[in-house]
Amino acid sequence: MTRKLDYRWRLRNVMADRGLFATTDLIEPLAQRGIHLSSSQVYRLVAERPERLSLNVLMALLDILDCTMDELIEPIAGATPLRRSKAVGDTEAGVGGLRPKRARITRVDG
Repeated sequence: MTRKLDYRWRLRNVMADRGLFATTDLIEPLAQRGIHLSSSQVYRLVAERPERLSLNVLMALLDILDCTMDELIEPIAGATPLRRSKAVGDTEAGVGGLRPKRARITRVDG
């Protein structure tokens, strides 16, 4: 079974630790580093957990906030589903009992 990994995005916490409480406080420092984002884009970056993030944006945030990636992105173990024991006669997951039956060919004289 594969291990599920997850993360906690801590940008808002790191900003608060640095005395930055408004999301718009990041617009100018990002622009100084060549990252031009609208106020709504910056808000989503701070308020929501990003699924995709440019490395340029990540490096700019680390520089602006003078922090490390470990402070900004906290890795956490995802919930793993419980394994159930296989009972006798259980079929494999997937097609299960839907295996095709062999065709019988009968000769028709005619």
